[in-house]
Amino acid sequence: MGILDMFEQFRDTIFLKEDSSLQKRVIELENLLEKNSKNEQLQQELYIAKKGLKGENEIAYQLKKANIGMYVLRDINIEYEDLKAQIDFVVVTPWCCYFIECKNLIGNITLDERGNFIRQYTYKGHNIKKGMESPYRQVCAQREVYKKIWMKMQGKFKTFLFERKFEELHRVLVVAANGENILDTKKAPIDIKYEVIKSDALIRKLEYDRNHSDKSLWDNRKRTEEWAKHFLKLNVNKETERKDLLSKEKVEKQISSNEISKLKDIEIKNKTDFEKVANLLEYRYAKTYTNFAPHEYAIENEEGEKLEIIRKLNRFIQENYDEIEVFAKKEYKVLFVGKHKYWSMGKWNETNILNRNWDFKNEDGTTNTSITQSYIGKLPEIN
Repeated sequence: MGILDMFEQFRDTIFLKEDSSLQKRVIELENLLEKNSKNEQLQQELYIAKKGLKGENEIAYQLKKANIGMYVLRDINIEYEDLKAQIDFVVVTPWCCYFIECKNLIGNITLDERGNFIRQYTYKGHNIKKGMESPYRQVCAQREVYKKIWMKMQGKFKTFLFERKFEELHRVLVVAANGENILDTKKAPIDIKYEVIKSDALIRKLEYDRNHSDKSLWDNRKRTEEWAKHFLKLNVNKETERKDLLSKEKVEKQISSNEISKLKDIEIKNKTDFEKVANLLEYRYAKTYTNFAPHEYAIENEEGEKLEIIRKLNRFIQENYDEIEVFAKKEYKVLFVGKHKYWSMGKWNETNILNRNWDFKNEDGTTNTSITQSYIGKLPEIN
């Protein structure tokens, strides 16, 4: 039996890790909403989580019916020093491994000649066309985190010999999982055009790469499995770190009783007053949103002075907002204060949450999103 005959027998798709944090998060959110059915923050998070889970499940379905021999790991978290990356799928085949970023977006997606992603959709009868953070650059950044780990494990000599083949052996794909989308890559740069595909083209892409690879360099099934288990060992379990949105766990940093008493009596007349009060609140990083909308939030579940402060800040946003933005089919009033963008959800006298990210206004009036975007996929520790 020749070496190619051995490979022909390996046709299975084997999941070494099939669970997803999104699966568990959807269940958690549904349980929370049973007790807090009017909480818009939970409703929005559940909508996004379900949409992301549907996309992941579609890709998993496509991989399971591929019949070309591979090991699959779903929802992998890897870390290197201060760098962190969450990878939707790692697919290990005899010829290479793939880092796959799943996107399940509403609307049609176009890639321009510079590789920028442009999304177009209809909202309340209006055609909206806007740029979006590049999922291709995002998955490339995830690969770079792994590359640093790989180089450290290989040592200087092997790194010198094999670094130039790293990208050939570790490829990236962006898969649009919404079957109703139109994906236009005609004008995209050649190095991106064939790495951004729809889910129904995923198997054809893997088959094409297999048929055009040098089979003399393939790993056998045992080595392919070892390679896949290497990623499994690198996976960091994030479940123990995640906090429920409405968790009553106490945080280390608390506003003192004296500070609360002083703050509740402050009349917020302008952005200076707003910033002074808002900066004294304790914020939690919204880990569920880190791959598409990094932000942090202050929350208070108990009636009292602290909840009054959060509602007072939300009222100022709703009455003095700078802009209206659309996210997940809903409109939000936003306020730019200092180096943050704040937004209000629901009625100010009913909400218990204050949200913010790190967008700010440049001198020319444009919005600077660079800091917020730099947090995508990294799960930073925000103080």
